[in-house]
Amino acid sequence: MTINETSKQETHATGIPMTEETVKQEVRRQMRIILQGAAQVVSEEELAAKVERSIRTGTPLRIKLGLDPSAPDIHLGHAVVLRKIRQMQELGHQAIIIIGDFTGRIGDPTGKSKGRKALSDKEVLENAQTYQEQIFRVLDPEKTQVRYNGEWLELLTLEEVLRLAATTTVARMLERDDFQNRYSHNVPIGLHEFFYPLMQAYDSVAIEADLELGGTDQTFNILMGRALQKDKGMEPQVALFMPILEGLDGVEKMSKSLGNYIGVNEDAKVMFKKIMEVPDRLIVRYFELTTDILPEELDKIKELLADGCNPRDVKLTLARTVTALYHTPEETEAAEQFYQEAFSKKAIPQEIPVLQVVMEKENDIVTLPDVIRPLVNGGFIASGGEFRRLVTQGGVQKNGEKVNGVEEVVHTGDVLKIGKKKFVRIELV
Repeated sequence: MTINETSKQETHATGIPMTEETVKQEVRRQMRIILQGAAQVVSEEELAAKVERSIRTGTPLRIKLGLDPSAPDIHLGHAVVLRKIRQMQELGHQAIIIIGDFTGRIGDPTGKSKGRKALSDKEVLENAQTYQEQIFRVLDPEKTQVRYNGEWLELLTLEEVLRLAATTTVARMLERDDFQNRYSHNVPIGLHEFFYPLMQAYDSVAIEADLELGGTDQTFNILMGRALQKDKGMEPQVALFMPILEGLDGVEKMSKSLGNYIGVNEDAKVMFKKIMEVPDRLIVRYFELTTDILPEELDKIKELLADGCNPRDVKLTLARTVTALYHTPEETEAAEQFYQEAFSKKAIPQEIPVLQVVMEKENDIVTLPDVIRPLVNGGFIASGGEFRRLVTQGGVQKNGEKVNGVEEVVHTGDVLKIGKKKFVRIELV
């Protein structure tokens, strides 16, 4: 090492001396991890500069994520940005989660044909608490701050609010897709709705965000944060947009209302089974967006699939990986065993739901028609007609043997397999 090289040598926050070359290598490594799976970044050059400064000074980047407290149940689609933040936390950076308690009480433009109704204080606080319980299944609590934007927005004077409004124009606001659509179709837009993106942008000023994450549906609001920071003489935040994750149907975005979702709070067995239902063409995308896989490991997955590996084997790895992120090793192992026994080996699994069937009298003979109503009420079948049709088609088994007639007698402990994937154990009471 030359004298000049020695003079340029710096010490990372870990205490490890860093040369110019190791700084560059670390910047490249972090950039590859941060950008993996991202839909867009504004701008890559600014991000690289911020990452380099963070490495040289040992000062973590301040990563902002705003959460709307109107829908507290988080699924893997919501968790895409959380997983990206967790990856950056592993690189040493700090997450600042902003719960929109103030903006939630006003009402967020939804992107639909009308504004979202405002929430009460009680609803905001209850949803925010549920949110926090779920986000810490992904994020590192030691590297996460949770803030409420009422902390600063409630303190703004009318003069400050008017100055904030003066930083943009009505024409700029109407560039937002949902506003534009509603305006062109003569659907009312409340004046207060124009303040929502401004207030979200002000959040970035208040916490001095270095980077803000969001889905591609948040482009307008996040870019407004950059613009407002510039207006305030601050270094603008980088905007990192993550794609919208397709649900289990492989077409529509993951959504609870569409039934194509995987919830982060779902039982391990349910989660494992649902991941195995992901379309083969989305395996790589799910690895990118729902796991913390490193770029070099993702390259290996791509090579395996390109070389003709059975997608099911790769999907098993995906199911193990995702399930293990939200459940214990023991729960993940049990979930895989359940899946293999129930859906791969065609055997009867050890742990299945129990359906209680009430007998009119003790020692009554119970036949399949007697269990139809409990099966419908339990959500195992849609109707008695569907069940009888399945029996006729050979789609119902009792204790591993095909049921040949609807008058089959059932006893406590009998296991029914309905269709390809539903198991239920009968308990007569």
